[in-house]
Amino acid sequence: MFTVYVLFSKKFIKTYVGYTSDLEARILSHNSLATKGYTLKYRPWEVVHSEIFENKSDALKREKALKAGQGRIFIKELLQSKGLISA
Repeated sequence: MFTVYVLFSKKFIKTYVGYTSDLEARILSHNSLATKGYTLKYRPWEVVHSEIFENKSDALKREKALKAGQGRIFIKELLQSKGLISA
């Protein structure tokens, strides 16, 4: 099982899209264990959306889609619906 996830940093109004086979461990890494990378600068992160896939290739396709134009629109609308950003 693989999870595609969207993280949001309220403090910096930033999003991050990724995939993993262990969401709990990956979030811990993003928020405290990692010592380099994009997510380090914008801590803390919270999971605002996740989707589960049976195989890695489907998860990668969805991750790529969320990072593209329609996916960015989906994430923006999701954040607006949750009241995390304004319209």
